[in-house]
Amino acid sequence: DKFRVPDAARDEFLARTQEADRLLRRLPGFIEHRLLHQTGGPGRYNFVTIAIWRDAQAVAAARVAVAARHRASGFDPQAMFARLNIEADLANYEEVAA
Repeated sequence: DKFRVPDAARDEFLARTQEADRLLRRLPGFIEHRLLHQTGGPGRYNFVTIAIWRDAQAVAAARVAVAARHRASGFDPQAMFARLNIEADLANYEEVAA
Protein backbone atom coordinates (compact mmCIF):
# COMPACT_ATOMS: atom_id res chain seq x y z
CA ASP A 1 0.00 0.00 0.00
CA LYS A 2 1.19 3.52 -0.77
CA PHE A 3 0.33 6.65 1.19
CA ARG A 4 0.77 10.39 0.82
CA VAL A 5 0.93 11.51 4.43
CA PRO A 6 1.10 15.23 5.28
CA ASP A 7 3.70 16.16 7.91
CA ALA A 8 0.96 17.05 10.42
CA ALA A 9 -0.51 13.52 10.11
CA ARG A 10 2.77 11.63 10.35
CA ASP A 11 2.71 10.75 14.08
CA GLU A 12 -0.85 9.38 14.06
CA PHE A 13 -0.24 7.51 10.80
CA LEU A 14 2.91 5.90 12.20
CA ALA A 15 1.17 4.96 15.45
CA ARG A 16 -1.65 3.25 13.53
CA THR A 17 0.85 1.52 11.25
CA GLN A 18 2.76 0.17 14.25
CA GLU A 19 -0.49 -1.04 15.80
CA ALA A 20 -1.37 -2.84 12.57
CA ASP A 21 2.10 -4.36 12.47
CA ARG A 22 1.63 -5.86 15.95
CA LEU A 23 -1.64 -7.45 14.83
CA LEU A 24 -0.31 -8.75 11.50
CA ARG A 25 2.69 -10.44 13.15
CA ARG A 26 0.33 -12.63 15.23
CA LEU A 27 -1.73 -13.90 12.28
CA PRO A 28 -1.27 -17.30 10.61
CA GLY A 29 0.67 -17.16 7.36
CA PHE A 30 2.43 -13.89 8.17
CA ILE A 31 5.99 -13.70 6.84
CA GLU A 32 7.12 -10.08 6.90
CA HIS A 33 5.89 -6.49 7.17
CA ARG A 34 7.88 -3.44 6.14
CA LEU A 35 7.25 0.29 6.38
CA LEU A 36 9.28 2.41 3.98
CA HIS A 37 9.63 6.19 3.96
CA GLN A 38 10.56 8.05 0.79
CA THR A 39 13.87 9.87 1.14
CA GLY A 40 14.27 11.15 -2.41
CA GLY A 41 12.79 11.27 -5.87
CA PRO A 42 9.71 12.86 -7.37
CA GLY A 43 7.13 10.26 -6.27
CA ARG A 44 3.87 11.51 -4.80
CA TYR A 45 3.63 8.87 -2.07
CA ASN A 46 5.95 9.23 0.91
CA PHE A 47 5.19 5.96 2.74
CA VAL A 48 4.86 2.39 1.49
CA THR A 49 3.85 -0.63 3.53
CA ILE A 50 4.60 -4.14 2.34
CA ALA A 51 3.14 -7.21 3.99
CA ILE A 52 4.27 -10.62 2.76
CA TRP A 53 2.05 -13.62 3.36
CA ARG A 54 2.44 -17.36 2.84
CA ASP A 55 -0.45 -17.56 0.36
CA ALA A 56 -3.73 -16.01 -0.81
CA GLN A 57 -5.68 -17.79 1.94
CA ALA A 58 -3.51 -16.11 4.60
CA VAL A 59 -4.15 -12.72 2.96
CA ALA A 60 -7.91 -13.34 2.96
CA ALA A 61 -7.87 -14.43 6.62
CA ALA A 62 -5.77 -11.39 7.56
CA ARG A 63 -8.31 -9.08 5.92
CA VAL A 64 -11.09 -10.62 7.98
CA ALA A 65 -9.04 -10.36 11.19
CA VAL A 66 -8.08 -6.72 10.56
CA ALA A 67 -11.66 -5.75 9.71
CA ALA A 68 -12.90 -7.43 12.89
CA ARG A 69 -10.28 -5.61 14.96
CA HIS A 70 -11.29 -2.28 13.40
CA ARG A 71 -14.97 -2.93 14.15
CA ALA A 72 -14.24 -3.99 17.73
CA SER A 73 -12.16 -0.88 18.40
CA GLY A 74 -14.43 1.51 16.47
CA PHE A 75 -11.57 2.48 14.14
CA ASP A 76 -12.51 3.60 10.62
CA PRO A 77 -9.38 3.87 8.45
CA GLN A 78 -11.19 5.75 5.68
CA ALA A 79 -12.44 8.34 8.16
CA MET A 80 -8.90 8.76 9.52
CA PHE A 81 -7.52 9.21 6.01
CA ALA A 82 -10.13 11.87 5.26
CA ARG A 83 -9.61 13.67 8.59
CA LEU A 84 -5.82 13.73 8.20
CA ASN A 85 -5.83 14.36 4.44
CA ILE A 86 -3.96 11.11 3.77
CA GLU A 87 -4.14 9.77 0.24
CA ALA A 88 -4.00 5.98 0.05
CA ASP A 89 -3.40 3.67 -2.88
CA LEU A 90 -4.27 0.23 -1.51
CA ALA A 91 -3.53 -2.83 -3.62
CA ASN A 92 -2.36 -6.42 -3.59
CA TYR A 93 0.63 -7.59 -5.57
CA GLU A 94 2.14 -10.93 -6.48
CA GLU A 95 5.84 -11.55 -6.91
CA VAL A 96 6.98 -11.86 -10.50
CA ALA A 97 9.92 -14.08 -11.34
CA ALA A 98 12.73 -11.94 -12.69
